[in-house]
Amino acid sequence: MTALVDPVALAAPVAPPALGIHERAVAATLTCVARHGLGKTTIDDIAREAGCSRATLYRYFGGKRELVQTVVRVEAARVAETVRAAADASETLEDAVVAMLHTAGLELGEHPALRFVAAFEPERLLPHLTFTGGERFLARAGAAIALSLERFLPGRADRAAEWVARIGLTLWLCPSGPVSLADAVSLRAYVRAFVVPALDRPSFDPASPALTVTLER
Repeated sequence: MTALVDPVALAAPVAPPALGIHERAVAATLTCVARHGLGKTTIDDIAREAGCSRATLYRYFGGKRELVQTVVRVEAARVAETVRAAADASETLEDAVVAMLHTAGLELGEHPALRFVAAFEPERLLPHLTFTGGERFLARAGAAIALSLERFLPGRADRAAEWVARIGLTLWLCPSGPVSLADAVSLRAYVRAFVVPALDRPSFDPASPALTVTLER
């Protein structure tokens, strides 16, 4: 058995495993959208970028719409995991909220595909972030990060997490607003003054008129 082991092969660097078609398709879609935009990106573009045939993409995903939906789910899960990890490494509620907002701001602000769509195809993005679509987004975003706030706000983390998501979305959509998500120093001052005092109240209610007025000042 030992004679079958090649010591040269053992010493040689091991090449990383090739990405599967799902990973390649997701990465290729993001690259193409960042380059051409969502509207102008075609299945042929994605297939060329992924190094596969368009027939393969149709077989795995059904079409461009289904592929884009897959990409959105994958990226949303990745960003949520990154935000949770940042919060989980924090020692206080203030640290956790700042980490969540700052990390989310960096992830969204430095995302090439999302930046292109937000700048040049906002009509494709805004319906998912405003009105009924926005409420669904906030509910999902809040649910994704709630567990990371549970140790600070037992029994109240769900609603608090949705409110943190609401604040983050508002600040991201209004780059000329009171504070930038990318500026950790000013963001901390904002969170300390307006966010944590509200979240830390036993009677916290995101719909409270008093809370809304306070946050809008």
